[in-house]
Amino acid sequence: MPVYLPIANLSVNGLLIVALGFLTGILSGLFGVGGGFLTTPLLIFYGIPPTVAAASAATQVTGASVSGVLAHSRRGGVDYRMGGVMVGGGIIGAMIGALLFRFFQAIGQIDVVINILYVIMLGAIGILMLREALDALLPGRKEAQAIPRRRHHPLVAALPMRWRFYSSGLYVSPLAPLILGVIVGVLTMLMGVGGGFILVPAMLYILGMSGNVVVGTSLFQILFVTMGTTMMHAITTKAVDIVLAGLLLLGSVMGAQFGTQIALKARPEILRLVLASIVLIIAFVMLYRLGIQPDEIFTVSPL
Repeated sequence: MPVYLPIANLSVNGLLIVALGFLTGILSGLFGVGGGFLTTPLLIFYGIPPTVAAASAATQVTGASVSGVLAHSRRGGVDYRMGGVMVGGGIIGAMIGALLFRFFQAIGQIDVVINILYVIMLGAIGILMLREALDALLPGRKEAQAIPRRRHHPLVAALPMRWRFYSSGLYVSPLAPLILGVIVGVLTMLMGVGGGFILVPAMLYILGMSGNVVVGTSLFQILFVTMGTTMMHAITTKAVDIVLAGLLLLGSVMGAQFGTQIALKARPEILRLVLASIVLIIAFVMLYRLGIQPDEIFTVSPL
């Protein structure tokens, strides 16, 4: 089933794109991640220009986040005040990211920048996940040296203008979640990722948020920031391919339901080990591709 992608100026197999969305949807349901950090590199491997892949993947993350936010909201698992501050920071970060995107696009280096960012990000995530999975699987290392978690990082405690975030059980400066939101907004604009892989650990170990609202608040921030970045891409970079985004979203919605059912029956440690292996393989392949000359040297620029 050939489908023409107008922005990418390519004819692709529509069923294959849906299958790719289905695969990332399975990973989303299995591991609780948005899937955006895997969708973009897989699209690049398939031949989609990195600019179009990054811009269009953000749309898929938006759609995948809606049901998660609704589910967590029904059980009181969203800190709307904290999420609102991070959304504000995310929009600011997306604006900064749009300027960086246009700058690197103007000098013809945006594709290289996206690839390098993915190699660094996937490599770091894969190593950390692999270490965590092996620690959980190796005998005698599970909880032998458990250390009590700090409420929040000393740098966060030193910031001025404290607010009360009742759902998170915190009394901290709003500057901390605002800065965190800015960082995630920049990454979302440049890479087409939701940023949950950064948000969740940062909210737990830097902000010290209560675990029962972390995932829901993260999805709340991701939902609105990816909506904003998609609009900015459509207006500024003109790299959003709505046909590609629609096919990905169709597959990911179905795949997420399937992945959730698998996750109920599998061991979490094994799942983390599998995901870490997948992430590291993709990082190594992208690193290899950075060192070879592509068959066609091109990039996508706005008219």
